[in-house]
Amino acid sequence: MSDPESASLLSDYPRPSLKKKYNRSIGAAVLLLLASAVSVSFLLYNPSRSSLDSPALFQGHIVKGTKGAVAVESEECSNIGVEILKKGGNAVDAAIASTLCIGVVDSFATGIGGGGFMLIRSPNGTFEFIDFRETAPKAATEDMFVGNPMLAQVGALSVAVPGEIRGLELAHKRHGKLSWLELFEPSIRIARDGFKATELLEARVEAQESWMKNSTEWSEVYFPNGVRIKQGDIVKRPTLANTLETIAKKGADEFYEGEIASSLVKTIQSAGGIITLEDFKSYQPIVRRTVSTYYNGRKVTTCSQPTSGPILLSALNLIERFQFKVDGLTGLNLHRLMEAFKFGYAFRTEMGDPDFIHNEEREDEIITKDFAASIRQRITDNTTHDPLYYNPKFDHIDSHGTMHLSVVDENDGAVALTSTVNLAFGSRIMDPQTGVVLNDEMDDFSIPNTPNMFGLYPSEYNYAGPGKRPLSSITPVIIEKDSKFEIAIGGSGGSLIPTATLNAIINILDFEKDVYEAVSVPRVHHQLLPDIAIMEKGFDKSMERELESRNHTVFQLPVEFCVSAVQVVRRLPDGSVDAASDPRKMGIAAAY
Repeated sequence: MSDPESASLLSDYPRPSLKKKYNRSIGAAVLLLLASAVSVSFLLYNPSRSSLDSPALFQGHIVKGTKGAVAVESEECSNIGVEILKKGGNAVDAAIASTLCIGVVDSFATGIGGGGFMLIRSPNGTFEFIDFRETAPKAATEDMFVGNPMLAQVGALSVAVPGEIRGLELAHKRHGKLSWLELFEPSIRIARDGFKATELLEARVEAQESWMKNSTEWSEVYFPNGVRIKQGDIVKRPTLANTLETIAKKGADEFYEGEIASSLVKTIQSAGGIITLEDFKSYQPIVRRTVSTYYNGRKVTTCSQPTSGPILLSALNLIERFQFKVDGLTGLNLHRLMEAFKFGYAFRTEMGDPDFIHNEEREDEIITKDFAASIRQRITDNTTHDPLYYNPKFDHIDSHGTMHLSVVDENDGAVALTSTVNLAFGSRIMDPQTGVVLNDEMDDFSIPNTPNMFGLYPSEYNYAGPGKRPLSSITPVIIEKDSKFEIAIGGSGGSLIPTATLNAIINILDFEKDVYEAVSVPRVHHQLLPDIAIMEKGFDKSMERELESRNHTVFQLPVEFCVSAVQVVRRLPDGSVDAASDPRKMGIAAAY
């Protein structure tokens, strides 16, 4: 849920049993649940288009180059990334510059007050996973939101210690070529001089108007002269520009130990939060192991826990034997894909912060071919099953907005990076001195003894605790063919990220679509709970009937909703590069 009003509406709906079909009120509840996880693109559906065209009206396009490419959720930020590549920077440099840019432009989704994950492929073929996920403050307890879950979503208690600046710093120290200052300069400029508000930003601000216009620090940015910004208006963020300039010149320590940290902590504590200067000072990103599998001869590498990378690999292993490329997109293959999703999200209930739950052995088992073979026997082609059939240990359903970018440089260095401030505009706290929008990442922890709206209890693996990182749906992926870089891909959109990313991967590898078609055509989603097969507008009605004949309850998203947003870059066999940004967030990639 992205706001208290949504939470209130959700609470009015009955909780279904785990036995069969959902009524209309549950469909409405599902829609509200998805509202914070999807790319809400009002009036962006074009009903005149043929089936399997994009459900979004916005017309994106594929970009082509010979050296490198950047796909971000904003054309301006894609261009900034490519300019960094042209200056001699590598994929990590471009990713850092583009990440800072999107944090200025799309503050509703991401920024330096949040955190995320970066998957890096070096030109020599080695991989690295940098976890800069936010952490719970040292005073956090697992029951701190029992009785009032909304405190985890809005306000100072919802804020976790931001990780983005430390994560970008570590990536730069280990891999960067250009200076730290050079990577900040474009974002400092657009924050100070202004950028044009996009249609998406206008929609996001309009949706939050009820609280935003009454807050001085927010209204100065998004309601200048008391009037809400509209598409094409120039938006300036001078306080954030000063903050970025300070970090650029003095380094990341200023954010975690200097005046910036002091200002952030003062704002958090004055609003009732529990984060301290020591929490900021002690924050460290972590270099974690990557995990991989092979899918029809290609090596697929992603991030380990606390991301959902292992879940994507398990689903790929499950569907590999079905050889989707032979029969194409049939009703049976769509059913099998839904079943793989359901098993994957059941496995996800066992995941969490590996530093606290110590389950690497189970994580390794889930991504093996042998495990997939044993589970595949339980996929029945004639019917789906109730959620308990898939053996979830506990429930965990998160929903948040995010940003993903994919980059490849001329030496096949590549980055897949996803970052977030969690729900729309994070905690709704913007520090007036620094312009930093603070996350509400504490909402991604499970709350003990608090069933979700579907009646299941939370995952003990994901309870809050001092210094702990919440489980994430984020799933950055890099794919190689014959040991050479081929694809960097990932998505945004909360619990829909793994399925959106997997849809796009299958579209490229099995259905042989180009990268723009792969990210733009309608997608399907299932996250086990609610037990509903979700379809975007654009599938042939026969597909829906095929799923219903196998006892799926199908929920077709209304035309104003688009599920998640995927960004992809690809090196082609001839050495050229293609890139595409998902039209659901109105982005355009860049290449050279």
